[in-house]
Amino acid sequence: MSSARDAHLTRGLPLPVPSADSAEFYEAARRGELRFQRCSACGLFRHYPRPVCPRCLAREYSWELSSGRGTVYTWTIVRGPTLPAFEEKLPYNVVDVLLDEGVHFVSEVLDCPPGEIRAGMPVEATFVPVSDDVTLVKFRRVRQG
Repeated sequence: MSSARDAHLTRGLPLPVPSADSAEFYEAARRGELRFQRCSACGLFRHYPRPVCPRCLAREYSWELSSGRGTVYTWTIVRGPTLPAFEEKLPYNVVDVLLDEGVHFVSEVLDCPPGEIRAGMPVEATFVPVSDDVTLVKFRRVRQG
């Protein structure tokens, strides 16, 4: 789902540093898979990765494959940089995507003018490799019809 043309979208930007909790998430993303932790006790999907379920406090979980599909829950258009590294991207969007599994995921919708983003807009995950260790999860619109 990723393409070479997407690689320029994050060149030079600060990247996440995988931790003990998130390493498996980033390994899956490198394979083109979106996976979330799912509590073995209560079944809750969760993101951000963490060792304890926020609902029932169980420590047992598995990494489950997500459909990668969801809808824009809310968004903002950034017109002023928070860090100088983001200045070349202006304006850019930051979206909260509500995935089919019930997980909220903060990211960006690629190839979508700011005025066309709307709540409820269907999107699907795409994977943008930005280093040997990190592939970022972004989204693209799903055209209906």
